[in-house]
Amino acid sequence: MDIYPSYRVLVGGKTPRDAGVYRRLQYLVACWRSAFDSPSQSPPVPVFQVPELRIALPSEGALATSATDLLRNAGLRVNRSSSRTYTAAIPSVDGVEALFQRASDITGLIDRAVAHIGIVGFDQFEEEHDEDGDTIVLIPDLKFGGAELVLAVPDEWTAVTTIEGLAGKAAEIEKDGRVLRVATKYPRLVGRYMAEHGITYEPVDAKGGLEARPEIGDADMIADITASGTTLRQNRLRRLDDPPVLKSSAVLIGNLTSLKRDDVGLEPVRKILELLESRVAAQDFQWVIANIEGESAEAVAGRVKSEPLYSGLQGPTVAPVFSKTGGSWFSVQVVVPKNDLLNAIDYMRKLGASGITVNEPAYVFETPCAAYAELRKKIGRPLEPNGSAKG
Repeated sequence: MDIYPSYRVLVGGKTPRDAGVYRRLQYLVACWRSAFDSPSQSPPVPVFQVPELRIALPSEGALATSATDLLRNAGLRVNRSSSRTYTAAIPSVDGVEALFQRASDITGLIDRAVAHIGIVGFDQFEEEHDEDGDTIVLIPDLKFGGAELVLAVPDEWTAVTTIEGLAGKAAEIEKDGRVLRVATKYPRLVGRYMAEHGITYEPVDAKGGLEARPEIGDADMIADITASGTTLRQNRLRRLDDPPVLKSSAVLIGNLTSLKRDDVGLEPVRKILELLESRVAAQDFQWVIANIEGESAEAVAGRVKSEPLYSGLQGPTVAPVFSKTGGSWFSVQVVVPKNDLLNAIDYMRKLGASGITVNEPAYVFETPCAAYAELRKKIGRPLEPNGSAKG
């Protein structure tokens, strides 16, 4: 019997697979010793219980709050007893454990298969993941944690507004016998970007307070993540006019090797991917319900479909209304893009709609779930077009 079917934690420097064997051997030896020491006693219960699926979550900061909020709203409430506990259950999916860690450590935990999946900023993933490893992005945008990795120069560098201008400034600095110094916590991403533009620079490692480094003379400029740019402006720094080095938001990542399982083993993974993907997708839509008078359901549907953008994901749902005042009325339901809501309302009004109500869909499921289908493809076991597993 496989006591630890999903063990993926490093033990004593062993690989994840060896660790599982090691723990099982420990258990069997303990049972054997117990049988000799006290034949009447039951075998010892292993102290170390390993979850079928472990999801790593940020333990503090804005990402932490948004991640647990998303999980809760997706029906994946995390039962964390206090901010000082580092593990928690997700009762709605059997065998799943949440592991709370610093956001900067999560990518490494996934790389080493200590956790199977995790939520992290895309900037941190791109900077820190093992490029020869098995960690992949499962859901590319969770719709929170939006920010940009930018280059920012002192306000007095008035002539430097683009990367080309920065290259010229770097050349000037080199004439003085040194190289451009850039304070950053993203040496991989910044180094790659600078190399693409032929700029030689010296990275200045800084984990916090980057904006102060040019002021105190520790660096000439900075490269950092920013959401609004307010902190940069307050410290007399200005981002270049070019597109950012990287656009970032929270993503769901996973260790591909540890997710190579049979259908039963993949079930908790499927449930989490389904619920998260559909909850995130729902944030882009509104559900509009309106009453429209017409000769028939077909005639009303035809009028609504004359503008495809406001006629629903597949088309309108039309049903008869048993009106209190008489007439031939129909209830029309469509799902429309949230950023086009008022235009959709105006369109319905042009069709003679009344009693228009708007709701937010909790989920928008696609068939198949794109994230799960892509995962199955990557592990060599693709889904059928209807989303079911091949027999």
